[in-house]
Amino acid sequence: MLNVGRACHLAHIRKSPPPPGSAHGAAPVAYVLVPPGATAKTLITEFARYLGIPTTTRMTQTQITDAVCHTYTQAGVQLILIDEIHRLNPRTTTGAQTADLLKDLTERLPTTFVYAGINVTDTPLFSGTRGAQLAGRATLVDCGPLPARHGTRHPFRDVITDIENALDLHHHKPGTLPAHAPYLHQRTAGRIGSLTRLIRQAATTAIHDGTERITKTTLDAVRLDHLAEQHNRPTRNR
Repeated sequence: MLNVGRACHLAHIRKSPPPPGSAHGAAPVAYVLVPPGATAKTLITEFARYLGIPTTTRMTQTQITDAVCHTYTQAGVQLILIDEIHRLNPRTTTGAQTADLLKDLTERLPTTFVYAGINVTDTPLFSGTRGAQLAGRATLVDCGPLPARHGTRHPFRDVITDIENALDLHHHKPGTLPAHAPYLHQRTAGRIGSLTRLIRQAATTAIHDGTERITKTTLDAVRLDHLAEQHNRPTRNR
């Protein structure tokens, strides 16, 4: 999700670069994490915190919401990424109020909202009156593991190439990681989160040991998340 935000941010900068002499341009992308047990006020406070909008405990939810809508509009926010949306339960009183807040924000802010969560169709997120309103404003995109090949394209290898291009390792040879695409796909089961963690930890190791490059040996030495390790573990024949 963060990579989506980064891509949109960079595309905006290329299309509308900051004026000469200006250190900062518009803020086209905002990222908000739904806190556990979120209420409408705690969620709108997260919106405010992202852009550094000052708030106090004495401020009402309405006051914070007005400040957020004004600042986000002035900043030119075009994309709002809301992560961990599965934490929201519209069946509860606080969850219903939070869902109402999101609905109001979609009507007041001239921007695109993207929600990300785990197994959202299996949660109460889209159930009930409030859930139906949220579902009616969103298109579901199923983000499963990325295939190694899709027709004539190789999407997983393309992602690896993009990640490698962002590395800042002095002795790393470009093209090394894409060459290991089959191994990386098998190792991570095509999960982007596992892939980024694997490469990030390998890069950290390369910096610490002074080699400044990633090899298959470096990748082999990284222990990944439980799901990836379970997938990568050979099945014993009985």
